[in-house]
Amino acid sequence: MAGTDEPVVLIVEDEPDVVETYELWLDPGYEVRTAESGDEGLRRLDESVDVVLLDRKMPGLSGDELLERIRERGLDCLVAMVTAVEPDFDILKMGFDTYLTKPVRQEQLTEAVEALLTRSKHDSLLQEYYAMVGKRATLEASKPERSLTESEEYDQLSTEIAELRDRLSETIGDMADDEEFIATIRRVDDEQDE
Repeated sequence: MAGTDEPVVLIVEDEPDVVETYELWLDPGYEVRTAESGDEGLRRLDESVDVVLLDRKMPGLSGDELLERIRERGLDCLVAMVTAVEPDFDILKMGFDTYLTKPVRQEQLTEAVEALLTRSKHDSLLQEYYAMVGKRATLEASKPERSLTESEEYDQLSTEIAELRDRLSETIGDMADDEEFIATIRRVDDEQDE
């Protein structure tokens, strides 16, 4: 996280009323920065940004392209795609950390930001695991089961999650399933915050 008292959240969204709404929702407790295009978002990005809320479809530099640039620059921020674009298997190749489909409620948005900030405390292997499990959950919520069972990409993702879980279990202990693992991590985070 940034060296300021409040975590820095950059909202990159081309609809001014949506930017204003997100800013109002996040203003207490966060330093909120805004950009109304991908190009402006790229200019506003620096090492102090903790979380980016990124729309996928924008004129000029798209959210997908901006996400690639964020990862190419090696910035340590976490990225939430907040978009009206229904997720498809293309998300498996994207470097975001969580995916929210519009319209989002205030509670969804603030919980996603908090979860990302909590996640930022963990090492990169655990962050990768969180991102993969999140992608799988996004696909499971939006795709019919038959589509998932017929998808080689989904099968590969599930295999990678299992392999990563095995690697993590060497240091954390055995995990019965992904939900139990995430609940364990949250309990550890809560204990550290007390």
